[in-house]
Amino acid sequence: MDQDIETLRDEYLNQDFDEKSFDIDPDTTIEYARLCGETANRFLDKNDPDFQASPTFIASLSGGRSLPKGFPRFGIGMDAGKGVECFSPIKPGQAILGRTHLHDIYTKTGRSGRMVFTVSRIEFFDQAGTHLANADSRIVMREKAK
Repeated sequence: MDQDIETLRDEYLNQDFDEKSFDIDPDTTIEYARLCGETANRFLDKNDPDFQASPTFIASLSGGRSLPKGFPRFGIGMDAGKGVECFSPIKPGQAILGRTHLHDIYTKTGRSGRMVFTVSRIEFFDQAGTHLANADSRIVMREKAK
């Protein structure tokens, strides 16, 4: 790995740089589930005893920042994918807290040169502090020619 990327990893990885509260609205999670083609009542019916947001719902939530202050720009950032990891159901009607940190920084070299990837992870917690889920967002930046 290039030394400049290793330095960025040492400086920025696993340090929270954003925190945001989210009110999980039942009608919003139902509409999200419906649009995703969900058919299970636990995602569509507020009266279901196991009513919850569909697992990918948290990928629709975003914090105030996607990168920490002072993080260098290597070029124009583009979406490079999302990932979701669920530990406990997200219950509509509750407030949850999202804390964002850089989970990974790495490079790949393509035909057009070096590309720098960042993985911003939002960890979601309920009011009791239970870790409910993670949502990863990857950004790729094609390095500017020098």
